[in-house]
Amino acid sequence: MSNVPESSGAPPAALPGRTPLLGCAFALSLALNLIGILVILLLCMGFLLLHKPTTVPLAEKHYAGKSTATDKIAIITLDGILLEGLLAYPHKQIEQAAEDRHVKAIVVRINSPGGSITASDDLYHKLLELRDGNPKKDRGPRPLIVSMGGMAASGGYYVAMPGQTLFAERTTLTGSIGVYASFPNIKKLADDHGVKLVTIKQGEIKDSGSPFADMTEKERQVWQDMVNNAYQRFVQVVEKGRPMLTGGKLLKSLTLTPLQVGPGSLHKVEEHKSYERYLADGGVWTAENALKFKLIDKIGTLDDAVEAAREAAKLSEDYQAIKYERPSTLADLLGLGVQSPTLPSGSVLDPARLEAGFAPRLWYLAPGAELSGWFAAMRE
Repeated sequence: MSNVPESSGAPPAALPGRTPLLGCAFALSLALNLIGILVILLLCMGFLLLHKPTTVPLAEKHYAGKSTATDKIAIITLDGILLEGLLAYPHKQIEQAAEDRHVKAIVVRINSPGGSITASDDLYHKLLELRDGNPKKDRGPRPLIVSMGGMAASGGYYVAMPGQTLFAERTTLTGSIGVYASFPNIKKLADDHGVKLVTIKQGEIKDSGSPFADMTEKERQVWQDMVNNAYQRFVQVVEKGRPMLTGGKLLKSLTLTPLQVGPGSLHKVEEHKSYERYLADGGVWTAENALKFKLIDKIGTLDDAVEAAREAAKLSEDYQAIKYERPSTLADLLGLGVQSPTLPSGSVLDPARLEAGFAPRLWYLAPGAELSGWFAAMRE
């Protein structure tokens, strides 16, 4: 006789709480939550993009003085190559300082070999307005002092001209009042390898500056005229900012005697080894010579410039000097349109970057900084 119980044939009872309806509700709830989060993220991104000029102010970093003080001296930083597509951060600093009624004076800290003539002139005019004020925007004038870092040359010197007092550090290189345009030429290389560019044109000098052809005398003169015009503008800006250099002093010949370093001594070379220069010859000047020839007013540090700004604004000791921090977060980058130096960039051989780098420009750029300008143009 078998001991195995007989089956009743009835299905097992369903466990309580696990109905198909409950599972569907859970899945639907999860899907709706995910969709809701995605919509919120998209709305936030859209809001940042649509309101990027005003919704993300630069963070302020205390530099000197009392951190609790209301009156401020704003330190605006201009670093590196000055180029049209790389001005979002300088523009934002200037605009934020201009709108802040607690900012009573400005120090412009420059460490730049210059850049394109357009970018340099753009910053020059914005700093002029910051110094002189704008009644239409209900902004009054404020003292503006310049502090030069390692280099404030060519366009870097050009943008210093709104400064009422110009400080340079003892190791600063400055000046470089000049302009140039440069064009790569691979004609010989192309000829040697049987390569040529066939151009169909209308207009005698339409293809002037082509890397596959030598410039004609007329083409060169056209570009020379543009360079001369930009150079004349540079001289006028310097004469306006430095009235003591008017009357042709920028073009007046100067005799310099080089220094020779001997064992344990520093002495002047014999007089017959002296050489001639002029202030607007395009070359840089040491801080010592810049002070001697009135390209700057004083040799001093950033702290000295801040103190001069405090005195010019007639502020008491109850003040603070602040810097504007460069944006680095995703929200900051979206809000300002400023590229983060830590974000990956395209290849140097990217055609779009090569196109930007090789585009013809007139440069207010210090001697030896040509490649820096070219690479900066590729980052634009």
